[in-house]
Amino acid sequence: MNRSLCLSVLVALTLSGPPALAAETCTQIVSTGHPQYPAIAFKEGDRIVGAAPTLVETIAKDVGVPLSSKYEGTWAEAQEAAREGKADLIVGVYYNDDRAQYLDYVRPAFVYDPVVVFVAKDRKFSFKDQQDLVGKKGATNKGESYGTAFDAFMKDKLTVTRTDGISAAFDALLKGDVDYVIAGFYPGDAEAAKSGIEDKIEALEPALLSAEMFVAFSKKSPCASMASKFGDGVTKLTTDGSFHQMLTDAMAEWDAKHKEKSGAQ
Repeated sequence: MNRSLCLSVLVALTLSGPPALAAETCTQIVSTGHPQYPAIAFKEGDRIVGAAPTLVETIAKDVGVPLSSKYEGTWAEAQEAAREGKADLIVGVYYNDDRAQYLDYVRPAFVYDPVVVFVAKDRKFSFKDQQDLVGKKGATNKGESYGTAFDAFMKDKLTVTRTDGISAAFDALLKGDVDYVIAGFYPGDAEAAKSGIEDKIEALEPALLSAEMFVAFSKKSPCASMASKFGDGVTKLTTDGSFHQMLTDAMAEWDAKHKEKSGAQ
C-alpha cells in the first residue's frame, strides 16, 4: 500500500459535535496517546509526540489553555489513564461503545486511518474482505480496537492473539505461528522498516477498514468542557491543510530518527 496514496485520504471532513459547557475549571490539559503509532503518535522520552499531539498542542494554544504531553505507558495503560482521569485528553483513539463510557469524543474525527492485514510475502493468501480471515490465525497489538462492528466480528468469528506490540506480532508472523497481523498501515509500515523486515512482509489490499480516529477527553476531567472548542479547532486544521502538513512532518521526523539509529548501530 502506497504511503502517499494513504495520506491523500486521511483528512476527516465530518461535522463538529454539539456545544459543550464553559471551561472555567480547566486550567491545564495533560494529554497522552499511543506510544507506538507513528506518525500519528509515538513515544519520545517521557512525552508522546507525532502529528496528533502537534494537532492538540496547536488547538490548546489557540484557545489559551496550557497543554503538556505525557507518556503513560503502553496503549492499554494510556487508555486506563484516561479512564481514571490521570490524563485529561487522549489522542488517536478509535470509537467503540466501551470507550464511550469514559471518554467524551471530540468531533469531527481528525483522520481516517487505514487498517490493513499484513502477511509474510512467502505465505500470501487471497484476500477480498474480512471473511477471508475466518479459519486462519491472526495477531494484533494489546489494547487495540478497530471499531464496534469489527471488534465484534473479530471476537465472534476470528482467532486473534494479542501481543505486546506490533514487533511481537510480526515475530509471530515470520515464525509461522500466525497467518496474518492486523495493524494500522502507518505504524505497521514504520515497525517493519525499523526492524529491517520490510522485504519479508507486505500489506494486503484492499485495506481491511478505514477507521475514524479521534481526540477524546476523559469524562473525569474538568477539561471535557473544552470538547466543542477542540472540535472547532480540528475542523479548521483538517480542512485548511495544516494537519496534512503535521502528518507529513511527523513522518519525516520518525524516518530521520530511525535512519540515525540505524546508522549508529
